[in-house]
This record gives sequence, C-alpha cells and structure tokens, in this order.
Amino acid sequence: MAVPSLLVVDTSAWIEWLIGSALGKTLGKQFPDKSRCIVPTIVQLELSKWLVRELGEERADQVVAYTQKCVVAPLDTPIALFASDLHRQYKLATADAIVYATARHQGAGLLTCDVHFEGLPGVAFFAKSA
Repeated sequence: MAVPSLLVVDTSAWIEWLIGSALGKTLGKQFPDKSRCIVPTIVQLELSKWLVRELGEERADQVVAYTQKCVVAPLDTPIALFASDLHRQYKLATADAIVYATARHQGAGLLTCDVHFEGLPGVAFFAKSA
C-alpha cells in the first residue's frame, strides 16, 4: 500500500507509542508529522481517559496539547452517519467506526494495532505480539 499523504493514528497506536513498547517504537516510525496527522476527537477522548488513569492528568494534558497541534477532526453529522454505515458493514464498535469513518472521510489511511481493523481498506495494521 502506498503511504497516504494523511494518516489517522488510532488510540491503540498512540498508547503503544506512549508506553515505549517494541511495537510502539515500530509504530512511532510510521507516525506522520503534525500537518499530516489527523486526530479524531474520539481519539482525544480515549487518550485522555487512558492517560489520566495510567499516567496522570499532567501527562494527559501534555499529550492532548500535542494532538491539538495536529489536524483535529471533530465528530460532525456526515462522519457520524458514515460511521453508522461502517458500523453495520464491518461490525465495528462505535468508537472504532468513528475513527475509521474519519479516516475514510478525510481520504486518509489509518495506522492501528487494533485487530478489529485488520484487513479493512486503507488500514496499516501492526499486530501486537502474543
């Protein structure tokens, strides 16, 4: 697959990168620069929840501030309706459908290690080791 000019980084990839796992180091090499990195607002929500719980509010604030320097994609009606279609078509959970709909709506690829996205068009999937 050719490298897309825009890329959505899924929450799973952000978390692996933030914890510095071996997979996270591999994924980090795939992260686009801020001008090409699309961050759905649902990813900001998921990241904030995880960061506050695992690393504290200060680190959560730092990471969310970083994401705000990227291309933030709010959940609007067209993306919500597209997510509904993708939810039905691919049996995705709501948040996953929103992330995938955002990527597709923006003409972007999706970088993830979430197995729910494996094999979907436009997805760069990196499997977690067992």
